[in-house]
Amino acid sequence: MQKSWEYATLEWLWDSSNLRVNLPQGEEQKSTGSYAEVVAVLNELGKEGWEVATCVAGGNWLFWTLQRSSF
Repeated sequence: MQKSWEYATLEWLWDSSNLRVNLPQGEEQKSTGSYAEVVAVLNELGKEGWEVATCVAGGNWLFWTLQRSSF
């Protein structure tokens, strides 16, 4: 069986405390928070098998791409 990947994104606008998670099949989760909430979101995603593949930043914005294996 060939291994394949699923991808998700996490976006944080830190100056307005907006967090957004986009998961496969179009599911979107929005919340607000600061550093502690970002860590909590990443931990919850990790419990579901997601791991950070990349992170980019600019100005007030951080954007993570996450991946998990899918068989």
